[in-house]
Amino acid sequence: MAKNQRDELVFVPLGGVGEIGMNMGAYGFGPERSRKWIVVDCGVTFGGPDLPGIELIMANPEFLEERADDILGLILTHSHEDHYGAVLDLWPGFEKPVFCTPFTAAMLAAKRAGDGIVENVDVTIMRPGKPFSVGPFTIEAINVAHSIPESNALLITTPIGRVLHTGDWKLDPTPVSNAPTDVARLQKIGEDTSTPLALICDSTNALKDGESPSEADVAANLAAMIAEAPNRVAVTTFASNVGRVVSIVRAAEKAGRQVVMSGRSLHRIMGIAKELGMLEGLPPLLDQDAYKTIARNKIVLICTGSQGEARAAIARIARGDHPVIDLNAGDRMIFSSWAIPGNEREVIDIQNRLIDKGVEVITQNDGLVHVTGHPRRDELRKLYSWVKPEVLVPVHGEAVHLEAHAKLGRDSGIPTVCEARNGDLVRLFPEPMAFPSEVRTGELYLDGLVLCTPEESGVKGRRRLSFGGHVVVSLCVNGGGQVVSGPDLVIEGLPETEDESLGELVEDTVAGVLKSMPPKRRSDTEVLNSALFKAIRNEVNAYWGRKPNVSVFVHRV
Repeated sequence: MAKNQRDELVFVPLGGVGEIGMNMGAYGFGPERSRKWIVVDCGVTFGGPDLPGIELIMANPEFLEERADDILGLILTHSHEDHYGAVLDLWPGFEKPVFCTPFTAAMLAAKRAGDGIVENVDVTIMRPGKPFSVGPFTIEAINVAHSIPESNALLITTPIGRVLHTGDWKLDPTPVSNAPTDVARLQKIGEDTSTPLALICDSTNALKDGESPSEADVAANLAAMIAEAPNRVAVTTFASNVGRVVSIVRAAEKAGRQVVMSGRSLHRIMGIAKELGMLEGLPPLLDQDAYKTIARNKIVLICTGSQGEARAAIARIARGDHPVIDLNAGDRMIFSSWAIPGNEREVIDIQNRLIDKGVEVITQNDGLVHVTGHPRRDELRKLYSWVKPEVLVPVHGEAVHLEAHAKLGRDSGIPTVCEARNGDLVRLFPEPMAFPSEVRTGELYLDGLVLCTPEESGVKGRRRLSFGGHVVVSLCVNGGGQVVSGPDLVIEGLPETEDESLGELVEDTVAGVLKSMPPKRRSDTEVLNSALFKAIRNEVNAYWGRKPNVSVFVHRV
């Protein structure tokens, strides 16, 4: 059989392989020209200071749109934003089913309701240990420990080979409010030698030795810190970490304290957890209106804002403009979280404001108050030994993480390690091989309510405006070259000093250009426009040391 007519199992990363976040990958099975596809995860990443106005970034699904008739469905490993956050933006257009657990389905429904999204998706519930078929693929969800409920690895089986797509995972024998990683099932996968196995595996902590600490260790430390505190205790953590919130609530109950929650995302996610029976046996979680009715040494506050979000509860508390809640000298604030890269400055600013109030601030630098949800190197080695992959493809990470993971796999004796990036096509079976830049990939920005490409977003212009400000000049000239109106000026984002007004400088520059040009040349609007533009830019640059953005409007009347 010709190579282009034989069945192949291929993997195409569209996001999350070369960066942290925006995870999205496609698996194809069949001959090269007639493959059927499933998609795993559909996440976002967050815009940073280099992308002014851009809230979310997601993988461009152009590759999938070109094959829309052969796309069979989307499978979600869990409901962190970097794995499911783009579903309601990208997937309704495909009109194909989404497979996920009950918690992820509830999170999708809550997101749709909270954001007022009209489009919906067709959700089919999947459960660990119960395989289901999607075209030529048989898929089994396998429970893994992570920092959000109902996280799953996926065993994807085809006639010529299998894939274990780990999603986000760790080995935690004592998680809180969630089942541990199903080690027995992973070992059975390795015992099955009927078809070869490829491992598509999380690389986030591939640089770190040892094993990740357990959630139970964090719970014990938080319990001690809450019990010994003389006054109020406030804790901020990722709202989606239901197990962490449960640990805080149990610690508060043991210390004889009541729990108050502040933050919409906390209320939404804990409401979902309660509906699904994850909070049974816990005392009630009070709304922020109860805050001032509870004695100072009898309260634990759980609040949003662990990433420094300006509108979140802890940021408002730190600024002193929260409508209900304040913290005072002698209170204790625990950051049970870590700052996602890019958020460090905002988090530190909040901590500094709290310290200035006399609040005791405790972070992961002071004790084990947070733990990762991703595997370290010893955990990766254990997984290799259990599932015995013939092929390893590191995913979920920047180049430094992917390279470290690939080296670890080779050193551990995995026969084939394929280093891939977004847009590569990796043939898993038969004859594993990576084909670089085989697929068009890119990003989409959510710019306000508009989903657009980077080129369409106008971000380059915003960067220019943020660096150079804007000078706008408007005037009217008649056929004889006489100025009959203006010039009118608008200046934004340029410095003003006591020595000289930039407005006066621009007015003088315009007057100088008009005086130097004979009436006939002034009547040519294009010539006058060009002369004013160059002169204003040069004069402001000579004064300020930077070239501003300049817009000149010359109207012929």
